[in-house]
Amino acid sequence: MNRLQSLSNDQGQSPWLDNLKRSYLTSGELADLRDRGVRGLTSNPSIFQKAIQGSADYDEQFRELAGDEHPVIDDYWAMVLADIHGACDVFSRVYDETDGLDGYVSVEVDPSLAHDSAGTTEAARQLHERLNRRNLMVKIPGTEAGLPAIQQMIAEGRNINVTLIFSLDGYASVMEAYIAGLEQFADDPDADLSQVSSVASFFISRVDTEVDRRLEAIGTDEALALRGKAAVAQGKLAYRLFQETFSGPRWQALAERGARVQRPLWASTSTKNPDYPDTLYVDELIGPDTVNTLPENTLEAFADHGTVARTIDAGMDEADRVWQGLADVGVDMDDVAAQLEREGVDSFIKSFDELIEALEQKAAELTAG
Repeated sequence: MNRLQSLSNDQGQSPWLDNLKRSYLTSGELADLRDRGVRGLTSNPSIFQKAIQGSADYDEQFRELAGDEHPVIDDYWAMVLADIHGACDVFSRVYDETDGLDGYVSVEVDPSLAHDSAGTTEAARQLHERLNRRNLMVKIPGTEAGLPAIQQMIAEGRNINVTLIFSLDGYASVMEAYIAGLEQFADDPDADLSQVSSVASFFISRVDTEVDRRLEAIGTDEALALRGKAAVAQGKLAYRLFQETFSGPRWQALAERGARVQRPLWASTSTKNPDYPDTLYVDELIGPDTVNTLPENTLEAFADHGTVARTIDAGMDEADRVWQGLADVGVDMDDVAAQLEREGVDSFIKSFDELIEALEQKAAELTAG
């Protein structure tokens, strides 16, 4: 058994791939990763920008699409959804083997809708209905405006990946939206709650990047000693919050109807600082009922030399001390989260807009030719 397989079989954590490109499908590479132990896949607008602009793999399909009268944005979605369909096919077997626990493929709504509740709700519903795949998760940002859309989609029995979570308070709100949505869905006595699956994507490495910058600006010995510790500490505290939330009589009433917990998913787990171990954000956040979505480089690093052991709830006293220490030296973690959420939304919008602009230029060239 390799490390990826041991991660899920022995520790209850599902490794997912944080990437998708057409060559993964045409070469069989994605199926190979599945067979090595990868149990699902996530995508986002930045990933598709790199995939479509960074290769000629989409040119043939785009040439056909560009010849019709539909706007370029429709061509974008046609290419993206073709990849999503292909990935759903690859992971359908995992969905069956795990009884619907894993095997999911995630696609994100238009990021420009991050602060538009009604628009996000409609876009998520359309993606679910257009793709119509049992192992699809639609990604909705965990912004304030995203919360009503998350609750509504869960109430309709749809699978949702909540993305761009950066704070404990934000995470608590996401879990509340999930549970409240399940309670609405459960109002139908015939509703099968076991068919609803959701993950909450808590971003990790970006937290250290921003917090370390603030600690270095403060510059005291106490502040500098906290570098590289905030992200893992917050992940551990988030897991404790997850355990507390999915227990007790309110949750038990749903569990008795077959409801599944909304698993925390550790996102942004590549190590940005070369001074830190390249598997830091995998090794330190391993535990049951979790997902870690890994860029290919991080996945290969963990497969090669990662440590498979339960760590997610180890050293909780230290996590509490780090959290208090950050406040003591003057790092406002609420402000960190707000900044990272803004940057995350802006980054996805920028990638989306740049890709659409590039496709419009290419379409004009093809049409002129």
